[in-house]
Amino acid sequence: MVRLNRFLSQYGGCSRRKADQFIQQGRVVVNGVKAVLGQKVFSTDKVFLDSTLIKSKPKTNTYLAFNKPKGIVCTTDSEKEKHNIIDYINYPKRIFPIGRLDKNSQGLILLTDDGLVVNKILRTQHQIEKEYLVRVNKPISSEFIKKMSSGVPILNTTTQKCRIEQLSNVEFRIILKQGLNRQIRRMCQFLDYRVTFLQRVRIHHIVLDMPLGKYRKLTPADMQPFFKQNRQKA
Repeated sequence: MVRLNRFLSQYGGCSRRKADQFIQQGRVVVNGVKAVLGQKVFSTDKVFLDSTLIKSKPKTNTYLAFNKPKGIVCTTDSEKEKHNIIDYINYPKRIFPIGRLDKNSQGLILLTDDGLVVNKILRTQHQIEKEYLVRVNKPISSEFIKKMSSGVPILNTTTQKCRIEQLSNVEFRIILKQGLNRQIRRMCQFLDYRVTFLQRVRIHHIVLDMPLGKYRKLTPADMQPFFKQNRQKA
């Protein structure tokens, strides 16, 4: 059950204020009876505007995988943050990021208008693998690799054990299941290293395969493994 003005704004192509005007003007009829302000309707009700039946349309959710550039902030608050992810993508529907990727990092982040998916993923975020490519400011030692993979004390806790692979003298790949604030940067800082480049290349089964600053659409089938992960935890 929803308010009539909301129903009209969703499926009748008008604002809620305009819908209220239509109702006050007697132009809206519900099940053969003139509607009144504040009225609520069910999906089975027959709603007419000027003798035209207003039909509800099945909602189609949006899922995006986006390659976020450095300098873009993962927030929907465009008033407080000029370089926000929503304005940058400029998608025609209202969407919001799932989780975060800090301003100075780049790479994969997911966005959607599906609140149910957001809740499921965030509820199981500590079980979902996230893979990163990292470059630091000086040569990597075997002791650094050992300590990073075993756990580092940051933010009043010790990070979980993780997988880490050295790729070059100053580069490594790391796979985390945790999502602490600026976790990789803080871990490196604790060991007296500074991150000069950080890119997320995978979230669970979704991989980074689009150019920097571009997105690709995901299907509901692409999102199903996240639901499976949620059921396994339950």
